[in-house]
Amino acid sequence: QVQLVESGGGSVQAGGSLRLSCAASGYAAGSAWMAWFRQPPGKEREGVAAIYLDTRTYYADSAKGRFTISRDSAKDTLYLQMNSLTPEDTATYYCAADKRSIDWYQESAYRFWGQGTQVTVSS
Repeated sequence: QVQLVESGGGSVQAGGSLRLSCAASGYAAGSAWMAWFRQPPGKEREGVAAIYLDTRTYYADSAKGRFTISRDSAKDTLYLQMNSLTPEDTATYYCAADKRSIDWYQESAYRFWGQGTQVTVSS
């Protein structure tokens, strides 16, 4: 049963923008906590941003001021608006849901994961 499906990735030049979406279904839909993670080539997966219900948001330092996480609960969809992209943002971006431990940025905290969407930023 598919729980989380990401879309919106692609290739963009430095300084550009992308908007990622994550459609939730099944047990993942309606999760109080949802988050975006990313995994750059050759590196570990890292937390980018998280949202609790519809209003409380959390960001990694690398994302603050450039990325905005939001959700449309009526559509069970999570978003990540990414602006001022740099080549360092190149990664596979994953949607996660249903946090079960304290730290929002810990990969092990989340029960459900999407398959990922690739973001490539060229200089």
